[in-house]
Parts: sequence; C-alpha cells; structure tokens
Amino acid sequence: MSVALGGSQSMNLVLVSTPIGHLGSGRGGGVELTLASLVRGLLARGHHLTLVAPEGSIPPVISDKLRLETVGGVDQPSWQHADRQAAMTIPDQGLLPRLWERALALGGEADAVLNFGYDWLPLWLTPRIPERLFHLVSMGSVADVIDRQIADLASWDQRRMAFHTQAQASDFHLQSPPRLVGNGFDLDTYHFQATGGGPLGWAGRVAPEKGLEDAAAVAAGLGEPLWVWGVREDLAYAKHVEASVPAGTIHWRGFLPTDALQAELGRCRALLNTPKWNEAYGNVVVEALACGVPVVAYARGGPAELVQHGLTGFLVAPDDVAALQEATVQAAGLSRQACRHWVEAHASQAVFAERVEAWIRDGLTPGDGSIP
Repeated sequence: MSVALGGSQSMNLVLVSTPIGHLGSGRGGGVELTLASLVRGLLARGHHLTLVAPEGSIPPVISDKLRLETVGGVDQPSWQHADRQAAMTIPDQGLLPRLWERALALGGEADAVLNFGYDWLPLWLTPRIPERLFHLVSMGSVADVIDRQIADLASWDQRRMAFHTQAQASDFHLQSPPRLVGNGFDLDTYHFQATGGGPLGWAGRVAPEKGLEDAAAVAAGLGEPLWVWGVREDLAYAKHVEASVPAGTIHWRGFLPTDALQAELGRCRALLNTPKWNEAYGNVVVEALACGVPVVAYARGGPAELVQHGLTGFLVAPDDVAALQEATVQAAGLSRQACRHWVEAHASQAVFAERVEAWIRDGLTPGDGSIP
C-alpha cells in the first residue's frame, strides 16, 4: 500500500466527495474548494490519491498520482435544508450509497479513506468495517441524527474525525479536545491587489442561512453597489432580497471559477460575511483576505476565528445590521497587506495538507483507540 519516499512513507488514500453536485458545479459549496486544495497539497507531499466523486466531476488537477472514479445517481438531500429532527433518508438510485460502494471497494488496498461528505452513512459505517475511514467534518450541528452519530464515533475513536475550527467542533459532544486542521488555499491563484476602491462584496450560496439580506441592507444604507458571487440556490429568496433594496444595489456575478472570482473579488473595498448559522469555517473570508480585501463579519462560527478584529477586518454582534454598516465604513482604513500576510501564515495549501497528513498518520498509529 505505502511506498518509500525520501525517507518518509507516502500514503495511498481514497478521498470521497460530497454526494451533492458534481465537482465543478458549485453545488457542493465550500467542500469543493476544500477538497480541491487538499488534493493539490497532498499530491505535492508525494501521496497517491483516488478521488471518488459524482458523475460529471472535473478533477482539480491532472496528475499521474491522481485517479478519478465517478459514479452516477440521485443527489442526497442536503441536511442544511432539513428539519433538525428529520430522519435519515436515501432516495431511490441514491448517489450516497453508490459513492461508498465504490470507495469501500477501493479502500481495501488503501491506507485510509477520507470522507468529505456530511452524512450519516459513512459515520455509521466507520466502526463496523475493516477499511480505515476518516472524516473531515464540514459543518456544525444541523441534525440530531448526525449529532448522535458523531458522538458515538467520538466514543469509539475520536481520532477518526477532524474539524475546521473550535467553534464548529463545540457544536458536538466529544470525548476529548478536537483535532483542528483549519483549511488551506492555493495562494498562487489569489493575487494581492494593493488598492481596492471598488464595490462591496458578498460570496456564498444564495440561501436564507447565509444572510444576504443583511449585506444588501448595508450596501443600500451606504448607497454602494454589492457584488454577489455564488449559486442562487433559492431563487425565491434571491428575488426577495433583491426587491428589498433599491434597484441596482445588487449585482449578480454568478458562480465563478477561482481565477475569475479572485480577479473580481480583489477589486472590492470590503467583503461582508453575514451567516445566520454556525459556519464551520468560512472559505470566502480567507479568499477575500488572500486578495487583500478586509472582511466585516458577524462574530458567529468559524469566521470569528479567522478575522483579526481591527487588523484584517471587523467582527460585530450577530444580526446587528447597524453595527455591520458602521464597521463597513471603518474598514477603509485597514491594511490590505496585513490581510494577505495572515493568510500566508495560517491558511496556505501546504500548511493545510501537512495538518491533514499528520492527523491521518496519528489516527493510523496503534494507541488507545480501536484501530488495530
């Protein structure tokens, strides 16, 4: 399974994508960006990867050390849009079990299988099969059935799970301090822009839990345009937000690949981040900072651990639109260079891959847990 590499051991890893949308569609949200970054980072460290993803997926990079396996099926319903007490359901011809059927067939020859999907099935499978499953948990608490499964897995062997931030991990009942790996970005694809007299920006899936209406209200209050990037997942909600502010306030920019997104995003004078729920991390926050754009965010979830208040942006009380607007005015005085420096030190692709590799190696080491 493993081969020698420069005095260390490379690993043979199977990575399993989200069962919501093919890679490149944008429907997987931040998971797509995280997965692509980690693939590139792990390849750079000499590992051999097999990526199991929905049919139509585009590999994040072409490499003789990366193999793409795709399967067809019906998307799994998103837990973000389900009731907290909802039961686990799998649609007919469901993509979720098909992904895992293929992943487990490949996992017997791998050192480990790394799950990126937020769902019950792979968590439940983990202590019941010989393949070594690891989970990079992508969201905070949204469903009781998932919460219980994470708690059960933590009781069995918490080393099998890692989290992006402390705020995210705090949502769950864990047996010991969580393994935090943050996130990482290919900084060569984000170009620093020293000046940014452009519009205000907002990025993310356009859905109620992302709070676009608050950012729109701030832009309208300041008489400035708001550029919005992302998939309009909830069209009725998007129309409602647009109708709530003067015509021309919102400029829909759509879902863009990284190169195009960062070129536009870097022109902004500030990014507004307004989640109504506990974001696990906040990829768009780091993407903006990488371009030199200060971020004004609600002090809620992962973004509260990313924005350095008064240095790279401002944090305000959640849902306080007046405070958000005041901080947006003040953001003009922040150093754009400081924003870029923070990302280089804390959220590079290389640093992220190193953290994930260390987590998996620790989890594979015999110890107090159940892994033989």
